[in-house]
Amino acid sequence: QSRSSAASDVYKRHMGIWERMNETFMKKLGREFNFDPPREHGSDTVETIKQMHRGAIRVFIAMGGNFLSASPDTEFTAKALQKCRLTAHVSTKLNRSHLITGEMALILPCLGRSEIDRQATGEQFVTVEDSMGIINPSRGVLEPASDQLRSEPAIIAGLARATLGDRSLVDWEGLVSDYNRIRDHIEHVIPGFERFNERIAQDVFYLPNAARDHRKFNNESGKALFTVHPIPRNELGPGKFILMTIRSHDQFNTHIYGLDDRYRGIYNGRRVLFMNPEDVKEAGLTQGQIVNLTSHFGEGEKRYACHFQIAPYPIARGCTATYFPEGNVLVPINSVAERSNTPTSKFVVISIAPAADDRVAVEEIRSAVSESV
Repeated sequence: QSRSSAASDVYKRHMGIWERMNETFMKKLGREFNFDPPREHGSDTVETIKQMHRGAIRVFIAMGGNFLSASPDTEFTAKALQKCRLTAHVSTKLNRSHLITGEMALILPCLGRSEIDRQATGEQFVTVEDSMGIINPSRGVLEPASDQLRSEPAIIAGLARATLGDRSLVDWEGLVSDYNRIRDHIEHVIPGFERFNERIAQDVFYLPNAARDHRKFNNESGKALFTVHPIPRNELGPGKFILMTIRSHDQFNTHIYGLDDRYRGIYNGRRVLFMNPEDVKEAGLTQGQIVNLTSHFGEGEKRYACHFQIAPYPIARGCTATYFPEGNVLVPINSVAERSNTPTSKFVVISIAPAADDRVAVEEIRSAVSESV
C-alpha cells in the first residue's frame, strides 16, 4: 500500500515487501490475481549490493529512500551501483543516491505523502503502520509541487502495464483511479486486514496480536519461549574500540533536519565520536579534538573516515558511537548478523588517530559543508 519509511518492517512483510515470502502468501496472491508467483527467493540488501558489484544484477530500481547513504560500506556500494546498466529512483526529493549512477540513470519524481493525491474518482489516501501495530490513514494536505507529478501507485501501475501488457488481467487503471480497490485486494490476501476499507474509514485500527489480545503465543506450546544465551566475551587488541552508529534527535533515517542532537547535548555538528571520558583520557585525547577513524575487519581489511570531533560521553568503556549515515563508510559489507544477514552497524572494530592538524581539519570540514550547501 505504501513504501513510506514510516511503515515498520513487519508492515512491509505483511504487504509482501520481503525477498522470502512464505508459501501461504504466494498461493493467496496468485489466487487473487490469477497468476503463478515465482517461488525463487530474491536478494536482501547486502546480497543485492554484492550481486551488483560482480555484475549479476544490471538494473536497480529504488522505490524511494536513499540507498547509497543508508547502506553499509559506502564506497563498495557506490561501485556496485556504478556497475549497473540502469539505475532508477522514484523519489519525492533529491538525495546523494541520485549522484552515483549506472550507465543510464532516471529520476522519477512522485507525489509526497504531504501532497494531495487526486485521481479519477477524487482525492486518495494511503495507509501506514506505526510501531504499535496501528494502521493509520495518510492524507496529503498540500497542493502538489507540479501537476505532472504522479503518485507511487500510479508509477508502479504504469510500469506493470507497460511491462506486462495483455499478459496481465489486472485492471491497473482501475486500481490507480480508486485506492479502495487496492485495499480490497489486500483484504483478500493479507490476514488481519478484513473489512479494510470499512475500518480505515473510521480513522485507525489495530492489527491482531495474539500475545497482546489473548496472552497466546504463535508456537506449538502457545506460551512465551525464553532462550538463555551466554554473553560473548569480545577481546579487543590494544588501541581498538567497538563503534556503533546512531541517529540524532534532528534526524529520521537518512533525513537530516538539523545539526543538533539535544538528546546528547550536541549542537551545530554531526561528525562526532562519542567516547567514555576515561577512554578519552587513556588514549591521550581531549574534548573537541579532531580525529580520524579506521575500521578493521577480517584479514587486513581497513576502511577510513576522517575529521570527527571527540565528545566525552557516559558510554561503556571500550565502546564508541557516531551518527548514521556518516559512519556507514566504516561498516564492512561482509560483516553481517548470522541469521538476518543485516550489517553489523552496532559492532564495528575501529582504531582512533589524531588528525595531523586540527586547524586544517576544521577548515576542510567547513569547506565540505559549504560545498554541500
